[in-house]
Amino acid sequence: MIRAVFERKNGRLCGVTITGHAEYADPGEDIVCAAVSSAVQYATILITESFGEKDRETQRKNLIAVRLTHPEQGQSALVLDGLYQHLQFLSEDYPGTIEIDFTEV
Repeated sequence: MIRAVFERKNGRLCGVTITGHAEYADPGEDIVCAAVSSAVQYATILITESFGEKDRETQRKNLIAVRLTHPEQGQSALVLDGLYQHLQFLSEDYPGTIEIDFTEV
């Protein structure tokens, strides 16, 4: 299962850590994993390239984490909100593949 933990600070999204594998299909053929990976890459590109926000990104096998340096500024927190909504829709379309949680930082 993919696990996405969104971080909030003062009620505003400021980061996300995504781990795991959807196990919807074999690796390399899993459309849920591909959708999540693509969505996270797109969100990161919007944050860094389109909005010029500096983020702290960590990538390793089966883990990606994105943290906004200044979540109180600009539109980047809205991108994370859009990512959350996208993952929520995917979890509804493909039950048992994505778990979403929130934590206050």
